[in-house]
Amino acid sequence: MFPKKTFLSVAGILAATLLVSACSSGGDTTGGSAAPVTPGGTSQAATAATVSIDPANASGISPTTPIVVKAANGKLTDVTVTNSKGKSVAGKLATDGSSWTTTEVLGYGGTYKVVAHAQGADGKQVEKDGDVTTVSPKKQANANLIPAPSAVKSTGVGVGQPIVFSFGVAVKNKAAVEKALSVQSSPKQDGSWYWMDDKNVHYRPKEYWQPNTTLTVTAKIYGVDFGNGVFGAEDRTETYKVHDSWIAKADGNTEQMQIFHNGSMVKTMPISMGKDATPTHLGPHVISFKQANYTMDSCTYGVCPPDPKAYRSDEKFSERISNDGEFVHENPNSVGQQGSSNVSHGCINLNAANAEWFFQNFGLGDVVEVTNSGGPQLPVWDLYGDWSKSWTDWQKGSAL
Repeated sequence: MFPKKTFLSVAGILAATLLVSACSSGGDTTGGSAAPVTPGGTSQAATAATVSIDPANASGISPTTPIVVKAANGKLTDVTVTNSKGKSVAGKLATDGSSWTTTEVLGYGGTYKVVAHAQGADGKQVEKDGDVTTVSPKKQANANLIPAPSAVKSTGVGVGQPIVFSFGVAVKNKAAVEKALSVQSSPKQDGSWYWMDDKNVHYRPKEYWQPNTTLTVTAKIYGVDFGNGVFGAEDRTETYKVHDSWIAKADGNTEQMQIFHNGSMVKTMPISMGKDATPTHLGPHVISFKQANYTMDSCTYGVCPPDPKAYRSDEKFSERISNDGEFVHENPNSVGQQGSSNVSHGCINLNAANAEWFFQNFGLGDVVEVTNSGGPQLPVWDLYGDWSKSWTDWQKGSAL
């Protein structure tokens, strides 16, 4: 029989042995060893890389949507995107190898093959394939500019000139298209867009352009959904230069037209405006066309014989100030009434010397302001009635 003290020591040894066994077993009943553990407690077991493509196996996307390839638990080693003809699309790999993005736009109606490889932390390489198909438009719309930049490259435009985009097709998604349009003015001046109809949108500043302003006009419409299956054909950027300020003020009460150059009056001319049956429209007019010898035909705006308002005549030094037959031009037949009464079909008549002077100094975008003519306000849609709207009302014509 052991002494009592010895018995307690053995019991303590047994208890300690059982405690160590319980703490070190880890629940492993197979007898296998556990994975190594780092001092921080994280498993050192390597993980395989995963690769994702965005958009993944997509169809009908905009050609401006970038293709983005990403790697997780590893780095991309190479990515290729090719069209149906095997031509590669340019792209850029992130410095850390985590992503790759196309750097050029795609084409309409194309299918692009994406092949990506990545190497994981386990040292093994994985591959990811995918296809991306771009939308096929029913029709493409061009951003046609008025005035044509080539037509005013040497002369510039006047301070009243609106910038016009004419798309040739109806635009359903006006807000999306308007967001793609911009006019940058230097010096900076506030401006806004106004949709005249479904095909034409105009841009004008709050006040007349400042002389010598540079306008950079951009339409980033490629890939933009116009609605009804129509998409933008191509982007476009053009530059306009605003020349000196030329503003003519024609008064039906005095039958005189005062000419202002950069704010200073430089000349006064006797005039004859539209008679009571065909009064000249009120308000600011903008010159949209000029020709030294021009046949004026009222049939061009729907007034044809036997209508008593119809006319057809050959005139000199003609400058159009609206689309319904209003011009500033020479008229030798009304010289006796110029300065005293209104006898025209709506035009502003001048004598030969004044008409030639006006023709030499006024051009596209210059302004003719008409007061006291007895006529109605020039409609906003009557090229160019843009200045007939207050700034508040003009802004309401924007789709944004």
